[in-house]
Amino acid sequence: MTGHTLIARPKTTTDRARPLHCPRSAPGRLAPYARLFTVPGARAFTAGNLLARLPMGMLSVSAVIMIATTRGSYALAGAVTATGLAATGVVGPLTARLIDRHGQARIALPATLVAVAGAVLLAACVRSGAPGWMLFASYAATATTPNTGGLSRARWAHLFRTDPAARHTANSFEQAADELCFMAGPPLAAVLCTQLFAEAGTLVGAALLLLGMLIFTGQRSTEPPVAASSTGHAVPPLRLRALLPLLVAFLCTGGVFGAMEVATIAFADGQGQQGAAGVVLACQAMGSAAAGLFMGTVRPPATPLTRRFALCVGAVAVLALLPLTAAATGSLAVLAVALLVAGMGTAPAMVTGMTLIQETVPAARLNEGMTCAVTALLSGIAAGSAAGGWVAEHARHLSWPAAFTVPPTAAVLAAIAAFSALGLAEWRARQGR
Repeated sequence: MTGHTLIARPKTTTDRARPLHCPRSAPGRLAPYARLFTVPGARAFTAGNLLARLPMGMLSVSAVIMIATTRGSYALAGAVTATGLAATGVVGPLTARLIDRHGQARIALPATLVAVAGAVLLAACVRSGAPGWMLFASYAATATTPNTGGLSRARWAHLFRTDPAARHTANSFEQAADELCFMAGPPLAAVLCTQLFAEAGTLVGAALLLLGMLIFTGQRSTEPPVAASSTGHAVPPLRLRALLPLLVAFLCTGGVFGAMEVATIAFADGQGQQGAAGVVLACQAMGSAAAGLFMGTVRPPATPLTRRFALCVGAVAVLALLPLTAAATGSLAVLAVALLVAGMGTAPAMVTGMTLIQETVPAARLNEGMTCAVTALLSGIAAGSAAGGWVAEHARHLSWPAAFTVPPTAAVLAAIAAFSALGLAEWRARQGR
């Protein structure tokens, strides 16, 4: 516009192609996701993160198959992977703290190199028949693997720090990505280890982790800056009273996942169809992924986050009763449907919980806070697997699937922790804190 003259530029072929990249051109349901990926660099760091996240579902399964195949001992394989999980619980939050202090690219890539070296060394030790203690040491080195999902969530939180609706969509997408990667990782690892050679799953997982992290950390324009208070003034997450009940809720929710997996495998084995257990468990992940993707397309309700999280975890506790009822029928098909429906309650709880942690933890400790949540979840999975396995082993003489009582029990404990977080938040609000 110049004075009173409107100058119109003719539409070119470039202009006609531009709406393909505009969120308004996407179907209504996909518009919130299209909006996320219009940010420069978002597609690249997401692609790299997905490549780096896929090995999270591959490495442990690959290690078990690799060690059990070559050494003939599932006990040794389980002990090695348990050691790696315990090491992750200690090293993971420390790695995240360094990332908060020095930035993603400066810490995440070197930490990934250490983890990849540990995975390659494990494969070499298995291939060469090295002593057992070397297997433990090499797999423990993989504990330096960064929390790739947390790194990606931190980028979204930075890019949309003033847009809660976009952060909600981004967290929903990340939850669906978690489910899809953990659903695709184990079958891929099993195919590589059984169809190629025993070490193939571990080596391919290490290569994907390194390639994905190189792509991810190469996108410096979307990397969140180091917060000024990260020099030591921010309160560590584990010292935040508001965070502790949330971590307990994540721990117990992990127990639901771990126990449900073992109970389903034991049930399928009892039916003489152990090979179908993976397909049945995939239904739970599919339900969660679908619910997560759908959740990102709707505007979050105005209910306070803490109350919403408590209600979502309560819904998980109710839905956890469905697999118990379905297993009583003795049908794997009915159990698969029940797991599909029960899985739909997982994503809302996890998305809301991660969003709540992002708002609870100081910005200078964001990666550390989310890594603490993931560590609690993994610890819960390990505890739930152990509890579910113990019940399944000692209740074989019963005519009903007793192992399926463990997931609802863990879910009830998670709901108690979530409602205690709600009570604490309301008490602090009344005190004006």
